[in-house]
Order: sequence, then structure tokens, then C-alpha cells
Amino acid sequence: MKILAISDIVVDWIYSPNIRSLLSDFDLVISCGDLPQYYLEFLVNVLDIPVFNVHGNHSQAATKEILKDNFYNGTVDLHRRVKHLKGYSFAGVEGSIRYNNGTFQYSQFEMWLNVFRLLPSLMLNRINSGHYLNVFVSHAPPWRFQDQFDYAHQGIKAFSWLINRFQPEYHLHGHIHLYSPDTPIETRFGKTKVINAYGYQKIIM
Repeated sequence: MKILAISDIVVDWIYSPNIRSLLSDFDLVISCGDLPQYYLEFLVNVLDIPVFNVHGNHSQAATKEILKDNFYNGTVDLHRRVKHLKGYSFAGVEGSIRYNNGTFQYSQFEMWLNVFRLLPSLMLNRINSGHYLNVFVSHAPPWRFQDQFDYAHQGIKAFSWLINRFQPEYHLHGHIHLYSPDTPIETRFGKTKVINAYGYQKIIM
């Protein structure tokens, strides 16, 4: 499976009339949040593949009011849900740590509750497929893996626990902007590749 993971900024070559030919052999787009509605709508309308999404901390407050049947601008909302595609499983948790009472912001305790909502589906997936999860998607990074020490960009403790306990192949996140070439993009946490999707990353499973 070939995945295009995107987050935080609009990339010119993706927001382009040529995108369908450039991604002709891709199976899925995953948005890790903080992307404008027009960008996601464009990808849904132009590409003939699913677009999975979690909301970032800068998503508009009105977004929660227009969600319907777990879809947002044609994308599939992964928040606290497990979805399957071509034999692979995907789950997600939206938002970041609460630092200014934004709509898609949570305390560390609330993030634990978000993660715990996934557990029954992960257990069922283990029974049905032999593994818990292939790809975990979030906006914020896990605690002390690719996060930062300022309060707004600290990682989520529950995400680190989920990765350690269930060992998905990938954890894709955004939120951490890559302004410096020495900022890590990929980190190994046990069997899991933690990847910052800022801008975009191409993933082959």
C-alpha cells in the first residue's frame, strides 16, 4: 500500500492540476491535521482514492457542527475510530494538548480517554486479523518522541503508551513544524516508525 501523509501546510505540487497523475499508484491520503478545508476538498474531488483525516488544534471551531456520518468535506474522520482499507487498519485521535481552550484541544487526561475509546476496536481487530493496528494517526506527537518542550507542542503521554502497548507499524502525526534541517522526521519506537508528516511524506507499506 502506498500512502501520502500530509499535515500543517499546503504543498504546491500537491495542490496542482497534475496531482492525479503524480499519485496515480497511491492507495490513500492521510491528513494529520491543520490543513484548510479547500485543500482537503480538492484532494477528495480530484483523487479517486480515500482521504482519512484527523483535526488539528487550529481547525475551525465550526467544524464539529458540520460533521455528518463521520465525514468532513468528503474525508473519513478517524478520531476515536478504527477503519480498514485493503487489509490494513487505521485509527486516529485528533487535536493537541489544551493551551488556549481551542475546540480541538485536550488535557492529558482527556487524551487518555480518547485513546481508551479505541481499545475495544483494537482488541476485536486482534481477534479478527492477528494484529492490533497497522497505522495510528494523530495531530500531536507522542510524549518525548519528536515533540518539543514548550507547552503547546508537548507530546501526548497516552500516545506513547498506545505505541508501546500495541506496536503499530506507523504512527503518523503533524503539529511539529520543520523549520530546522536537524529536526527529526522519523524515529523508531520499538517496532513503530514515528513519522512527522509536516508538509508531506510518502509511505510504502
